[in-house]
Amino acid sequence: MRTLALVLLLVLIPFSGVSQDLAEIDEVAPFSEGMAAVRKGSQWGFINEQGDLVIDFRDDLVWNKFADTGREDVGGIRQPIFRDGRCLIWEMLEEEEINVYGFIDKTGKTVIKPEYLNVTEFNQGYAIGILLTKTFRGKNNFQLNIYEYKFSEVILDTQGDIMLLLTQRDNILMSKRRYELPDLYAKLLSPKLAAVKKGDNWELKKLDLE
Repeated sequence: MRTLALVLLLVLIPFSGVSQDLAEIDEVAPFSEGMAAVRKGSQWGFINEQGDLVIDFRDDLVWNKFADTGREDVGGIRQPIFRDGRCLIWEMLEEEEINVYGFIDKTGKTVIKPEYLNVTEFNQGYAIGILLTKTFRGKNNFQLNIYEYKFSEVILDTQGDIMLLLTQRDNILMSKRRYELPDLYAKLLSPKLAAVKKGDNWELKKLDLE
């Protein structure tokens, strides 16, 4: 009876104090803002500095094994990370089969709905993104849905509020076959200064975001 009780006790107590969710990890990212991303297969979660899993494994966190880390947009995200309390997520537009991006907070709650075709991480409370506005315009002769798309490059804050329209964008093709991740035409240099690309040159733009 004692032997059976001991076996049951060993089964019920996680090995070495590590939860079963964290027993076989494929990748661990560096800590940022007290949290580190951990990967199992294609899913990521977040642990705190005590090693507790505080955001469960999920498949919508933005990462790219072959990311160009010189980029400041979603194309440069090697591993999920929190910046200013926000981490990038993605979802796919069903009809277009194109990814759009938003943000979660440190509880895993979506605080900025995925509706950006490209976006930077937050820095000093602000990010730059290409906001997609999609409006249903009816059906064609083949009963396929017709949409009007508008694209705006904007500065947003950590609540998702649009602080400033930088430029209207065009020539973004919204069919899966022809779509390419659009480059950002602006850089946030500080909360008071942005650089906006005009052709081959850059224009400095003073900001008042407070």
